[in-house]
Amino acid sequence: MSDPVVEVRNLVKEFDGVRALDGLSFEMKPGEVLGLLGANGAGKTTAMYMMMDLMTPSSGEVRIFGREVHAHRMEILKRVNFSSAYTQLPGNLLVEQNLKVFSHIYHVPNQKERIEFLMETFEITHLRRRVTGQLSAGESTRVALCKAFLNQPDLLLLDEPTEGIQPNIVDMIGRVIKTLNRQEGLTVLLVEKK
Repeated sequence: MSDPVVEVRNLVKEFDGVRALDGLSFEMKPGEVLGLLGANGAGKTTAMYMMMDLMTPSSGEVRIFGREVHAHRMEILKRVNFSSAYTQLPGNLLVEQNLKVFSHIYHVPNQKERIEFLMETFEITHLRRRVTGQLSAGESTRVALCKAFLNQPDLLLLDEPTEGIQPNIVDMIGRVIKTLNRQEGLTVLLVEKK
């Protein structure tokens, strides 16, 4: 039996005396896809931010790859990636430029091949010379997902990645995530509205 990739224990976050998250606990094994579902304001994104050490818990513990997140943040984040419907890539760059910049940041080997593979997989090769800030919601989502898969992460955190896009694109993205999960063995935490 393999060790958990993610261990969240009794996670609590309070803002000015209001509990945004109250005792969340779960764990994820390697290669597992887990959905964290809840209404707006349920603390899903807050939990994800604490998993990336972007926010400090009021109490509780987050361990990723067997290590406490705050103490080993840089080591852990080299093996993690993130995508959200609510974050944007630099809008003044072309799609291909954005992916090249992030592939350099992530030290991706065989950058050109990896970018081409992901653009084909997410069906956006025709967008390579388009300005990122002028894309539709569905196009922007697929570019952001390409960015998230660039470094072949061991853990992928997706915060409502299909919010506000057409059902046919949602279906395609779901199929791609399942395929890449099987092919690359990544663990996926998917946050969605209930």
